[in-house]
Amino acid sequence: MAAFDPHRPPEQAVIDRCVHCGFCLDTCPTYALWANEADSPRGRIVLASEGLQEGSVLSEQMVTHFDRCLGCMACVTACPSGVQYDHLIERIRPQVERHHRRSARERALRRVLFETLPHPRRLRVLAPLLGAARAVRADRLPGPAGRMVRLAPRPPSRQARREPLPGRTAAVGAARGRVALLLGCVQRVFYPDVHRVTIQALAAEGYEVLAPALPECCGALELHSGREEAALARARATIAAFDELGVDHVLTSAAGCGSAMKDYGYVLDSDQAREFSARVKDVLELLGSVEPHAPRGPVALKVAYHDPCHLAHAQGVRTEPRALLRAIPGLELLEVPVEREICCGSAGLYNLLQPEAAAELGRRKAGHILETGAEAIAAANPGCSAQLEAHLQALGRPLPVYHPIELVWRSIQSGT
Repeated sequence: MAAFDPHRPPEQAVIDRCVHCGFCLDTCPTYALWANEADSPRGRIVLASEGLQEGSVLSEQMVTHFDRCLGCMACVTACPSGVQYDHLIERIRPQVERHHRRSARERALRRVLFETLPHPRRLRVLAPLLGAARAVRADRLPGPAGRMVRLAPRPPSRQARREPLPGRTAAVGAARGRVALLLGCVQRVFYPDVHRVTIQALAAEGYEVLAPALPECCGALELHSGREEAALARARATIAAFDELGVDHVLTSAAGCGSAMKDYGYVLDSDQAREFSARVKDVLELLGSVEPHAPRGPVALKVAYHDPCHLAHAQGVRTEPRALLRAIPGLELLEVPVEREICCGSAGLYNLLQPEAAAELGRRKAGHILETGAEAIAAANPGCSAQLEAHLQALGRPLPVYHPIELVWRSIQSGT
């Protein structure tokens, strides 16, 4: 008997690649906060190795250190030995959910989150209620309810909520491909205008765009939280929904979703899943890798670019978003000068499940962004956008947060 059961335990071969060099420490958010070895990637790797030993127990302390990991994958980028920490934590989290009994309060909170966030129809009901709660200062509520109100994205306008997204949009001019866009859950409900301009920008660049209503959710939140069965079911449904469309690429404008879908090949371990994952691209990754068709006009704005962890670290997409923004006439692109590699604290559900650590990371990131003198922020993930908006507001220095594709589309409109 060991702390981990035989169903997909963390792989000893991955653990053995860690040489404990410490290159990961400077990029780990929780080590930056507490300088505690057990809250570093190499410390958690030691705990994972111990959990594989016969007679080991999945202790409360062990679970605490695993839960504190944001899953930001900055350590994967930093590691000179190529340790696939992402695969380790992805296998550890379901083990924790199967074998650790959480408190009644924790179980209730997680149930509420997973019964709402991956379900767009339920979110549509919830969104205006959150807006109303914020308007009447119910955001001062203590505990999880108050955090959800404070950290939730601002609900879109009534017009944006009511105006349906087109299921098919023809390419403008010479066609260069056929793509499908994942609408997903949080992005679909809280940021429909990001989807709208994504479709318009893709069409302007010569892509026929399909935006199917299904799947409702790709399973990213569940996959990154250890709800293995639900996540795999959503992964299979997502593959089935897109495979029948016959497209060149499956696109997403949410970094967490792209990271999850690119991981289907690993978690499902099938040829079909690997072929699907190979076709997944972030919209910025695609448009940043091709010559533009649509002319670009000026957008006079000083913009700080924020690297979403699941775009920069998990997917390795860094240069393409910057290239797209730098190609916009009049736009001044600014880099965050301090702790650029450190997560903003959103990390899926982390800012709701680990609120103290997430709040400190959010405050630090917002402060570093303000140091740039930016007039706006570009962030390609809905969780990052909501987290940054909340902490800039708390600092009394609100800035508009745009998805980079919104700025690209503004430039295309300016150039026509």
